[in-house]
Amino acid sequence: MRRRIAVFLLLSSFGAAQAAVTSTWMSVTLDGRKIGKMLIERDAGGEKVVTSQTIDLRVTRGKTPLVVHNEVVATEGTHGEPLAFQSRSRSSARETRIDAHRRDDGTFQVTTTVGGRSTVNLLTWPAGATLGEGQRLAIVAHGFAPGMRYQMRNFDATKQQVATLDVEVVGDEIVELPGGDETLHHLRQGLAGSDSSRRLDMWVDDQGNLRKGLSPMFGLHMEMVACDEACASAPDQDLDVLRSSMVLAPRAMGNLRVLSLRYTVTVQGDAANPLATTDEQQVKAVREGVYDVTIGDAQAHEESGPTPEDLAANPWVQSSAPEVLALATKTVGDAATDLQRMRRLRSFLSDYIDQTGLDVGYASALETLQTRRGDCTEHAVLLAALGRSLHIPTRIVTGLVYADRFAGASRVFVPHTWVQSWIDDRWVSFDSAQRGFDATHIALGVGSGDPWRFFSAMASLGRIRIERVNPVGGMPFMPPPPVLRTPPREPNRNYPTTPPPPRH
Repeated sequence: MRRRIAVFLLLSSFGAAQAAVTSTWMSVTLDGRKIGKMLIERDAGGEKVVTSQTIDLRVTRGKTPLVVHNEVVATEGTHGEPLAFQSRSRSSARETRIDAHRRDDGTFQVTTTVGGRSTVNLLTWPAGATLGEGQRLAIVAHGFAPGMRYQMRNFDATKQQVATLDVEVVGDEIVELPGGDETLHHLRQGLAGSDSSRRLDMWVDDQGNLRKGLSPMFGLHMEMVACDEACASAPDQDLDVLRSSMVLAPRAMGNLRVLSLRYTVTVQGDAANPLATTDEQQVKAVREGVYDVTIGDAQAHEESGPTPEDLAANPWVQSSAPEVLALATKTVGDAATDLQRMRRLRSFLSDYIDQTGLDVGYASALETLQTRRGDCTEHAVLLAALGRSLHIPTRIVTGLVYADRFAGASRVFVPHTWVQSWIDDRWVSFDSAQRGFDATHIALGVGSGDPWRFFSAMASLGRIRIERVNPVGGMPFMPPPPVLRTPPREPNRNYPTTPPPPRH
């Protein structure tokens, strides 16, 4: 799946030198294979400091190239006070843009454009939060004494969220860089309250400028090192990130799909439990790092009910768009219950998205509606938008699903996304990419549809092992759905007559 969350954690702390205008090139590698480059530029002329951070990555997913481009620009006062921020990213056919500036009353007006549709909101700046220059100044102000510990509140312009980081000064080290050895300050950052598996090691100079960064990502090691432009721009190497995120199955699962299942899952390293508890999935800790995971028909457990964001439109799940509501209304026809409505939406969407696009990074619901192209994430965001447009609380689930064969591998669980809707006082899953939900879906996290929720949930991949799986009592997973009359499809549409292969 997509490999960006660790990149943005790194970007939130990058600064640049104190000269008026400076540029720093960096080479980006994943497990020693070059996958991209990054450029940090800082203009400190006048009464403002403008810091731009541009990163270009290229990986493959099942032999299909995936190219990601991100640019973040922060405008701040000379003491680090935030004045404006912009973000540009492209991982699908269309660019995502965020433009924000501080108004006279101190709030920020934020315009977000996704899939060609813009929304405008007001943001109250979070207390104590800083952008790039403010973060650099805070690092320098705290100093580099070994053992020093402090917290920072870093604002991520792309996510429009604040991350509270625990920072530890490890000490001074001689670091080998492509341009020669440098004596740098080793800092270790991690999200406050999180486990150590998500920490970022960074080496900075006396001005707090990043010279090297190292972060775990899906069981691999992502590294950024400062070098010259020629080094940073050297040809990238092929790396199939989809293969690296697969989890081997302990047995063939095809004949188990109709049953409730119990898995024994181990999580390697010093890590918190990455498995989600839902109305279909119950998780029990056996001992440290070992969990029993039981997946079956949705039952009303102690899971919380819907929140306002499970019904709300957002820049990625544009459920308030007239064309989304029109499609949802036409599709559900005379369905009498929310369960029937979601089943009809799921069935329709399984055929409507008729082009599997592994080169699509993360497209919005409107873009997917227009292009009819994508993988499991595009299925999920559009299905969530259709459900919410009909006032059915719907959230997006990130996890794993079993495949007999996928991208040249056999008997594997692969990263996957689907939705859950609140029906009859419980959360019920629907998966249009796989044409149905079964107990080979293992949930790792739930969210609103914002891509950063997705990336966060996927951060545990590479540390998960499935040791055993067995049926629970030999009972069917759920009864077959009733046959429902679906509304006629639009004429002259090239709907497939046979089921497509699994999409992820």
